[in-house]
Amino acid sequence: MAGPPPKPWPTGQAMQLEPLVRRVLAPNPSPYTYTGTQSYIVGIGDGCAVIDPGPDEKDHLLALDAAIGEEHVCAIMCTHTHRDHSPAAKTLAARTGAPIVGCAPLVLDDSGPRADASFDRTYEPDRVMDDGEQMTGPGWTLTAVATPGHVSNHLCFALEESGALFTGDHIMGWSTSVVIPPDGDMGDYMKSLDKLYAREDRVFYPAHGEAVEKPRQLVRGMIGHRRQRENQIVRLLGEGPHEASDFV
Repeated sequence: MAGPPPKPWPTGQAMQLEPLVRRVLAPNPSPYTYTGTQSYIVGIGDGCAVIDPGPDEKDHLLALDAAIGEEHVCAIMCTHTHRDHSPAAKTLAARTGAPIVGCAPLVLDDSGPRADASFDRTYEPDRVMDDGEQMTGPGWTLTAVATPGHVSNHLCFALEESGALFTGDHIMGWSTSVVIPPDGDMGDYMKSLDKLYAREDRVFYPAHGEAVEKPRQLVRGMIGHRRQRENQIVRLLGEGPHEASDFV
């Protein structure tokens, strides 16, 4: 992970990224969230969707309320159910009456300590979207793109009108994604990277970090980096016993 995150844009303020897309940064910076979780508002006027409403924190919810104003919220959409992404969905749904749609709930075995214990147990979607399913509103269409790997229930959302892809934690604008078993799966993650490399998205909007203006170039580099690390591990294993620290 990187060191202390910079402050490239203020929290609590809606920033217009393109005609249909606004971003609101949550005040939850950390070594894992970088500058914080970015919630996105798609659409304007008659109906909008909120993607990754973020942590259930008062200041962030107030910022989302201010950004939305009197607009009708058609849907609250979650890429996955980590606690920096989906907990605010329930509160925002109660305030707006909008359905929670997107990824499936994540059900994990609770026995023993877990490295992936940061999932949101409160998440209850009104509609689970499968790969290729769409959510529509006035002037916008969001298509679910299944991208398991970081976690098994991860989705990206493609904005058909502009070629933007909201990548959640599958691809971030500052670091590679953490893939932690048992729910995270590196094989699935690599297949999902290949899937995005085959697409022709114009820009990636990640939940953490800057927008990615050259998506396929970044994905190609990520695939190469992961393959290189895999080959290094295989080589070390072939040399005989090693300490776990040798593989980090």
